Amino acid sequence: MNETSRKPSRARFALMILIFVYPLVTLLLYAIAAVTPNWPLWQRALIMVPIVVVAMVYIIIPLIQQRMQAFITVRA
Repeated sequence: MNETSRKPSRARFALMILIFVYPLVTLLLYAIAAVTPNWPLWQRALIMVPIVVVAMVYIIIPLIQQRMQAFITVRA
């Protein structure tokens, strides 16, 4: 049994999350600011954060784990 095992790289996984989440957050910031121009920052965040969390849990992280598996795993 001379098989090399592969383990996930946290740094690569974090990089992939950053690549996917940054555009989502930026787009939401512009969209929410356009609809709520006079709202305080905390109220805008109250709308944006649940959207980002749901997108990460149900879309972004599963997509990264399924489609980017070869990139996020390294030889042990």
